[in-house]
Amino acid sequence: QVQLVESGGGLVQAGGSLRLSCAASGRTFSRYVMAWFRRVPGKEREFVAAIIWSDGRTNYSDSAKGRFTVSRDNAKNTVYLQMNSLQPEDTAVYYCAANYYYGRSMESIRYDYWGQGTQVTVSS
Repeated sequence: QVQLVESGGGLVQAGGSLRLSCAASGRTFSRYVMAWFRRVPGKEREFVAAIIWSDGRTNYSDSAKGRFTVSRDNAKNTVYLQMNSLQPEDTAVYYCAANYYYGRSMESIRYDYWGQGTQVTVSS
């Protein structure tokens, strides 16, 4: 059974940092693309960043570029999202997701597996 479990969310002041983790289990993810999305109540789920597990290539949304970094630890089967210079508009529930067929897609519909989400709140 595939499981993606996020952790690391919390409350931080504007300008601060957080590191989110996504522990993956249940299958071999070496051929998957892992991504982070976020959702604010009343809005669509928004792409943040993605990484190809096998070679580490990444891509980011415009809002994440230069502030967020996605990485993975093969030994721990874990994907990370380091978020710096956080702003109140980054407040959202952040989700980890995995897809096999669609590369570093920014479309949430392309992702097969999802975690339960972790809340990130940035105060001004």
